[in-house]
Amino acid sequence: MSDNINRNNLKSMHSSSLTGDQSATIQRQVVWKKNKSTLWHYRPKQKKYHTPLFLIYSLLNKPYILDLSQEMSMINAFTREGYDVYLLDFGALGYEDKELTLDDYIKKHIQKGVRRALLHSKASEITILGYCLGGTLAAIYAAIAEEPVKNVVLFAPPLDFKDSIVMKEWKRALKNKSLPVDALIDANEFIPVGAVKAWMKLFTAPITVSSYLSLLKRADEETYVKKWSSINNWANDHVPFSGAVLKKIMYDLYINNKLINDQLYIEKERVQLSNIQSSLLVVSALDDELVPPKMSKPLMDKSNSKDKLFKTVRGGHVTIAVKGSLPTFLINWLHERSSPISQIS
Repeated sequence: MSDNINRNNLKSMHSSSLTGDQSATIQRQVVWKKNKSTLWHYRPKQKKYHTPLFLIYSLLNKPYILDLSQEMSMINAFTREGYDVYLLDFGALGYEDKELTLDDYIKKHIQKGVRRALLHSKASEITILGYCLGGTLAAIYAAIAEEPVKNVVLFAPPLDFKDSIVMKEWKRALKNKSLPVDALIDANEFIPVGAVKAWMKLFTAPITVSSYLSLLKRADEETYVKKWSSINNWANDHVPFSGAVLKKIMYDLYINNKLINDQLYIEKERVQLSNIQSSLLVVSALDDELVPPKMSKPLMDKSNSKDKLFKTVRGGHVTIAVKGSLPTFLINWLHERSSPISQIS
């Protein structure tokens, strides 16, 4: 393959970029809205299960990675299996949202969104799925949920931050406040997209460099370049942050590791992961440098679920999201725990 083709493939990354306002690849409808958050419903062509799925994604990126294209859509894969899928899209905050807290996200957005999904689906129980930081939020919610949560499925959830990707020097500087981050956040109250992007690049620099090296090695492969381009554009499509939320995540989760140690509070309620008694599945990718398995597996010892499984798969952080199909073990696990219609009708 000639160098000209290499250059053309790499150049195509910029001309085929996706935007954050990309339309879903499958039909969906709005079920509920709360401030900037939207609860989307994706209806399967043939409904096979009474138990709907409620998807929670990260606060740092837009959730269209879960429905990136017809060939790379986790949501499409779930609807093909016959599930009603509800996606809570947190949207892009504005300066008027500067006082939004993590407590608000859990109690006023996720909890109320779950209640709306249960009402809309007329289901008696629901499955909560969380991806990346959305998995962290899902675990927090599941630990204090009053709703009938039948199953909890977490993909690459950062839960134990003892050995996070944030360099130890940075963590030490943030902890002893030798970096004026608090003053910067307090002065601005709101973290714009440019600042979020800069921080993410700073903390994930080695991973970002390795992904570009992988691209160069496979620049002759047009399909790979297009897929890499779509994912890379999404990865750089960050959303603004409330200063209050950033401080809570930065100090309570990353620096002081309060979640895994049962020291986190949401609206004065202590979050104890031992309260999670639903059927639990945690999936980690062996090549995930952003959230390695050791950041997720400790939940297995913390939860009181009698039915729980920790599973590893080959691939990186977004492999399952963009694969376009579901692993056999996940299909079987959900099937056995999602009240198939044929067993009830």
